[in-house]
Amino acid sequence: MLISSYNPTELGDVLVCILNPDSETQSIETKGNVTRIFDSKTNVTLGFNFKEVSQILGKLTKNGQIVLTAQQVAKLNDYLKENEFSPELEPDTQSKFIVGFVETAEPHPDSDHLLITQTIVDQDKRVQIVSGSPNMKAKIKVVVAKVGAMMPNGLIIWPGQLRGVDSFGMICSGRELQLPNAPQKKGALILPKNDDFKIGTPFDFVRGAKLFNTK
Repeated sequence: MLISSYNPTELGDVLVCILNPDSETQSIETKGNVTRIFDSKTNVTLGFNFKEVSQILGKLTKNGQIVLTAQQVAKLNDYLKENEFSPELEPDTQSKFIVGFVETAEPHPDSDHLLITQTIVDQDKRVQIVSGSPNMKAKIKVVVAKVGAMMPNGLIIWPGQLRGVDSFGMICSGRELQLPNAPQKKGALILPKNDDFKIGTPFDFVRGAKLFNTK
């Protein structure tokens, strides 16, 4: 997994690459313009920070999450090797925001408001997602933030558990997707049943924004 972000206003010319969730025993090691963040107990790499990244990749214009190409990842790996780090980065170009379909929604055994869903995402794959949306039910079309997604507010979606039940992703509200004019309240964004949003395809944020066009 590779989650990359670039925010020159806040961090300067620094590319942040995240490979694994934070741990309680984090350490850092810096060589040249690259810093490795790792778990000091397991030595598992949690991520890398590349300073002066424009010298490696050229000028980056996007602010926020960046999907790196295979060529860009190869250049970063070459830079890691030059600085005696293991070239651990692997390209991840798949969209993490997918039009999904909630196939089933069953009560959580240890909660009166959570539901355990089996949700179809890309390539007809089913994932289990625990949802607390008050309007959650079966047979609806939704937006799924898959594991590895970075939400507009910077939150990263990792595998987790809710009240002891595994959950692999998040079913999103319009507010969480920061769609213009979306209701500022809890509740999954239920997409129309027509073919404007096809199940298993990347969610089109531009088209999604039009769902709340009040004009």
